[in-house]
Amino acid sequence: MMTSATARLAAPVACCLLLMAASARAQHLEPRAYANTPVGMNFLIAGYTYSTGGLSIDPALPLKNSKLDVHAPILAYAHAFDAWGKSAKFDTVLGGGCLEGTADVNGVPGKREICGMLDPTFRVSMNLYGAPALQLKDFASYRQDLIVGASLQVQAPWGQYDPVKLVNLGTNRWSFRPELGVSKALGALTLEAILSATVYTTNDDFFGGQTREQDPVVATQLHVIYLFAGGTWLARDANYYTGGQTTLDGVQQNDELGNSRFGLTLAIPLDRKHSLKLYTSEGVSVRTGTDFNVYGLAWQYRWGGGLP
Repeated sequence: MMTSATARLAAPVACCLLLMAASARAQHLEPRAYANTPVGMNFLIAGYTYSTGGLSIDPALPLKNSKLDVHAPILAYAHAFDAWGKSAKFDTVLGGGCLEGTADVNGVPGKREICGMLDPTFRVSMNLYGAPALQLKDFASYRQDLIVGASLQVQAPWGQYDPVKLVNLGTNRWSFRPELGVSKALGALTLEAILSATVYTTNDDFFGGQTREQDPVVATQLHVIYLFAGGTWLARDANYYTGGQTTLDGVQQNDELGNSRFGLTLAIPLDRKHSLKLYTSEGVSVRTGTDFNVYGLAWQYRWGGGLP
């Protein structure tokens, strides 16, 4: 039987880890990314994401009439720690995937089937206000009010990449995403807003030996979360992101982003250490590379930090 304190902790981490590693990397929907977590606690997450439709791993790629399916199993780990009296987390996500489907590239139809690794991600986040570092035994008396947090995510170019092909699972470049998040609890309801900017290094071996540069992508997220008795919670998610115009061999492309998505997330605790999460999202305002649907399932196991 879960206590009220452990029920409130039932999967604050899995969603943000699994969704940030989903197929469309600039299109994050991450409810409860800055929820307070007892120090010393560890999380192991295994999940599966299926994406289908007008999908692109990089939404600024010049694909038209794309009909792609991506099956992506994900493995993630997170650890909560004390950072100068504030709660903080480190997490990493390793994922693989298989992509298949068709798309038009510069007016020429093509087909692609590939399996391999996704680019891994590493992130450090810290709650700057409203979420002190607490041991599990002290967490029963904690009630969230206003939380302000920040994070830095790094994506490494270690996934599958073939410069002869336009569509790949990896990106052959580094990216860095600083982020600021605000979370306000109103009884059982929590409102969240997140602002981020993703900066990319140059891909000097892009599709036929071209040099590709990309402007930063600026994204906002909004989440409305309702916590039910027993620790189950439901979130309605939305985002908007813009920027990301690319340059190929010094020639600017007409591919600036201006897109939004809606999503839904349901987290269900199974017991003190196990929980499940279901999530889905769809493009609602589409300019390029986002007219697709995402469906996912995640299992989370947690241990340490005084958890019996």
